Amino acid sequence: MRAGDKRSATMTLDAVREGNRSWWTARPMAYDWHGELACERGSPFWFDAIDDRFRHGARLFAHGDAAFDRIIPFADLAGKRVLEIGCGMGLHTELMLKAGARVTSVDIAETSIEMTRRRLQLKGLVGDLHRCDAESLPFDDDSFDFVWSWGVIHHSPRTGRIVRQIARVTNPSGEVRVMVYNRDGMPAWITFWTRYVGRFGFVSHSLDEELFKSTDGFMARYYTRDQLEDLFRTFFEHVSVAIFGQDADAIPLPRKPRAVALRFCDESYLRAAQARRGGFLFLTASGRT
Repeated sequence: MRAGDKRSATMTLDAVREGNRSWWTARPMAYDWHGELACERGSPFWFDAIDDRFRHGARLFAHGDAAFDRIIPFADLAGKRVLEIGCGMGLHTELMLKAGARVTSVDIAETSIEMTRRRLQLKGLVGDLHRCDAESLPFDDDSFDFVWSWGVIHHSPRTGRIVRQIARVTNPSGEVRVMVYNRDGMPAWITFWTRYVGRFGFVSHSLDEELFKSTDGFMARYYTRDQLEDLFRTFFEHVSVAIFGQDADAIPLPRKPRAVALRFCDESYLRAAQARRGGFLFLTASGRT
């Protein structure tokens, strides 16, 4: 949980869910970390700018011949029923629609639904958008052939309930791909040494609480590979997890020194480093049990 917010471990689940909804409605994931974008939010130029930032941040693991084609199976999505949990500003929704999928996107935040709807209008695309909590998806059993979620379900106070919902709405021959934060990744280790040990955070609280304070969102959980695999193996026969990361994971320096260091780093080194110590766990699951 982030520092400065008035909350405690004794908050009710309803209060935490409302905190999540309010936090993400007020602070949409627009990849403008330093307030540098001068264009109007929701304009074509704004969408182009945030999409460029998103694509650049994922460049070490996500892109081959086209944006995100290493992690989203676009070639297999034509005509498929797709659910996206946590649409954010809608780039993945747009790309999957362009691939011919029938996309339903959900998000807990009103802002995300509004911005995704605006994006689709600008691009002449039609998707099915719902504001809802993924802990209780309003869809029938076996509704989807593919479920996608990028950096979302770890923000829930009951991630296991979302996984149960994902399994329920995925048809038996369908596939799920999900990203969550890596507890063994570079961001977690930096927090451990600089905030938990360096500031004697262990005196008053746990490492998990310190991770809550240092990340985005009203709350967030970090998972080890084994924990994530075990969570999904309850519902799926085939489960695999890969490690992904960004420039900051490959070169764990402050922003400006990192920008200088990147000029001298070979791309192959960056790709290898992010696959060892990246901050993301990327899970693929199929064969619903």
